[in-house]
Amino acid sequence: MEAFAERARVELRATGAHVLKRTGATPDVLTAQEALIARLATKGASNAQIAGQLYISPATVAYHLSKVFAKLSINSRSQLAAALPTQPDTTQPATPRG
Repeated sequence: MEAFAERARVELRATGAHVLKRTGATPDVLTAQEALIARLATKGASNAQIAGQLYISPATVAYHLSKVFAKLSINSRSQLAAALPTQPDTTQPATPRG
């Protein structure tokens, strides 16, 4: 398995991506997609509504939410808002001020 991980790291570096090596001390940080889905869920959007907005399947939304719940050590949507780190709202595109 380590050989596959190294190959993936090499290929990602070739594309210009930055690769973080995961260790036991590496915290479980939400990916951008997980954070976006979690924020939409805290606003009351259903899996189907989130899926429609992001052009993904409701099953993919459920998958990401299950990962979010595990990373944040929670087990329901009602706990999401309190468990999410405070960040600027990234669910809406930024509009330039004119």
